[in-house]
Amino acid sequence: MARDKPEAAAEAEATPELSYQEQLNFLNPIAQPLASRKLTRKLLKCIRKATKHKQVRRGVKEVQKFINKGETGITVLAGDTLPIDVYCHIPIMCEDRSLPYAYVPSKVDLGAAVGSKRPTCVIMIKPHEEYQAAYDECLEEVSALPLPL
Repeated sequence: MARDKPEAAAEAEATPELSYQEQLNFLNPIAQPLASRKLTRKLLKCIRKATKHKQVRRGVKEVQKFINKGETGITVLAGDTLPIDVYCHIPIMCEDRSLPYAYVPSKVDLGAAVGSKRPTCVIMIKPHEEYQAAYDECLEEVSALPLPL
């Protein structure tokens, strides 16, 4: 069984990943505002940096808890999560507390950015001085996205 792991990893690496345009085919109807390809890359890079410093909240339950406690940060949601009911209340909570949020196309990419093998549908990036420039750039771009009506 242990010998099969390298082969499985090689197969996973050989599997072609979907491009940004292909991922857009699997989006939910509520996935607004959607981050552009460039912003998605910046957000995932910022998440990787934040993970190294343990400044990430991951999962619906944890993010919801810390939004209610008044914690600030950028909320990143996966646009391909089904059923929608799982996390459709998070954007409303963010709007009520004036927190910036954006959708990225893939929950698999979101989970991988946090260093997990499991897909993740919601992540909150908290500010930290080690990656402040990247965080501020993402914050500015996410805040500039038009909110849905």
